[in-house]
Amino acid sequence: MPNPLPSFTFRVDRAQAGMRLDTLVSAEVDYCSRTFAAALIRQGNITVDGTAKKAGYPVKAGETVSGQIPLSTAPDLMPEAIPLEILFEDGELLVINKEAGRVVHPAPGHHTGTLVNAFMHHCPDLSGISGCLRPGIVHRLDKDTSGVLVVAKNDRCMQHLAAQFKSRDVRKQYLALVYGVPGKACGTIELPVGRHPQDRKKMSIHTHSPRFALTHWRVREKYQGVCLLEVDIRTGRTHQIRVHCQSMGHPLIGDPVYSNRGARNKLLRNFPETARAAQTIDRQMLHAWRLRIRHPASGDELTLEAPLPLDMAGLIERLRDISGLES
Repeated sequence: MPNPLPSFTFRVDRAQAGMRLDTLVSAEVDYCSRTFAAALIRQGNITVDGTAKKAGYPVKAGETVSGQIPLSTAPDLMPEAIPLEILFEDGELLVINKEAGRVVHPAPGHHTGTLVNAFMHHCPDLSGISGCLRPGIVHRLDKDTSGVLVVAKNDRCMQHLAAQFKSRDVRKQYLALVYGVPGKACGTIELPVGRHPQDRKKMSIHTHSPRFALTHWRVREKYQGVCLLEVDIRTGRTHQIRVHCQSMGHPLIGDPVYSNRGARNKLLRNFPETARAAQTIDRQMLHAWRLRIRHPASGDELTLEAPLPLDMAGLIERLRDISGLES
């Protein structure tokens, strides 16, 4: 039986009314640039309420946008023997501790060396699940974010896990090292996240395509000028934690996109030793620490934890030492 075409459907909300169709599709569909969206629209692969439109068509609130990405546009993916740190595995699913620096899904410039290539080697049947671009992948982590990642081994498991994520039954908890120390012990951020209006590579709370996003956080440890947050996200927007932490004035240490010079300079002025320790880091200090799901076959609750990567664990130990805290 042939693989289904990767497809998508979404409804235009009031805040998105008036946007160009190609712009909206690129904001809503992962790894789809505006140029690619425009090409799919011209080819008749994207419709509005079942009718073909032009790329520049201004969408209206309540309309339904549907599309399919032809398999011929996807690169041929080759299995690769890339080592995996396996946290759990059975006949239904595979759970790994993703290393920082590893791309999850194939994308322009990353057709090899991705976790999808690794999964296809570890579980050859994955190539027949959920379309060709993301075999078995239910959720994602940024390239430089480490931690728990779940892969479905069959279509039944894929559908079951996807439903859990969609209904927000999944509990996703992260650990994040941020600049500064919040004035309270915990809090909630409920700000929309969408594509940045000027920079297509960034996300922002100031956007023409807002999507509801909810983040709970609490301070886990305080150091001199920085702290460790435990973050619980109830939605899974692209770059959600990084954008939300930036929005409350506490960007992630090492974040090359959402950190800012002001936070770094303030730390350098007030806590130079901490600043020097933070400067040794070349990626955002964000780790998908714990994931709670229901097993798709047994229905049992699974709580999966990933140990901290060496660079983040090492920085925490250094910060504890600087602050005179016990490990």
